[in-house]
Parts: sequence; structure tokens; C-alpha cells
Amino acid sequence: MLRYAVATSVFAAVALADGFTFTIASPMAAQEAQFKSAAFVFRTERCADPAKSQISASAEGIVQAKRRSVPLKVASLQKPGVYAVFQNWGNEGRWVVVLKGVCAGETAAAIVPLGRKGFLRESAKFFPRPATDAEVDASLKSLVEGDSK
Repeated sequence: MLRYAVATSVFAAVALADGFTFTIASPMAAQEAQFKSAAFVFRTERCADPAKSQISASAEGIVQAKRRSVPLKVASLQKPGVYAVFQNWGNEGRWVVVLKGVCAGETAAAIVPLGRKGFLRESAKFFPRPATDAEVDASLKSLVEGDSK
């Protein structure tokens, strides 16, 4: 049942996009031991040459009512177009990871919220363009408001 739910939510994220996009998954999906401790893994979709894609990420958070930004190193897995994000931001506050990628002139982005127990797949948002500051702020606000309920 869990495998079906994961496959369905991943498919839904991909089905919403017509072009270059990302698919996010649990670190266990990497099937590479050194990536099992990652916050999450992701794969590029609809990129003709994934080895040539340009990927960047940042952790955006609110810690003690102040906005923080931490640039992230994205680790490549053995399979081209598959990456891991490791947590190098603190445990305090509420955080989202913002992914941005370019492949053959197409842009993709994602905002991946992080809960107390890991990434929140059902709250992730995918875009065919860079995520705006307002979209990142809205995702963070949603996390903070969720804590107060």
C-alpha cells in the first residue's frame, strides 16, 4: 500500500509538468548506501542529456522569527540525473529546500518542505520556472502555521 501511495504521488508530480521537471523520493530509493542519510533524493525528468543539466539548491528557513538562507551542495549519484540533498542547516526552525535546474534551455524548480520527520512529499510544489520569493515565503508560512495548530 505504501509503495502504491509513493508511486502515485511521484507520478502526480511528474504528470503536472509538460517539460523538464523533478521527481523527489526517499533516500532509500537511491539504493546507494552513502546516500541513505540524505534528507531526500531527486531525479531530473524529461532532460535529454541529464549529465549536462545544471542543478542548484538552497535551504530557506525561519529560525527564531528570522529568515535564513543556506546554499546547499547537491550530490550526484551514480546514475546521471539523480541527486541527493544532505541536511547542512540547523535543527531549529522550519525549512524548505528550493531546487532549481536547467536542461537544454528549459528550467525546472521545486519547493520541498521539511517536517520534523523528513521531507513532506505531499506539500512539495513543482514549477516550469524558478520559484518566486513569494512562493518560498508562502511555503514557509504554511509550515510555521502548521506548528501552531
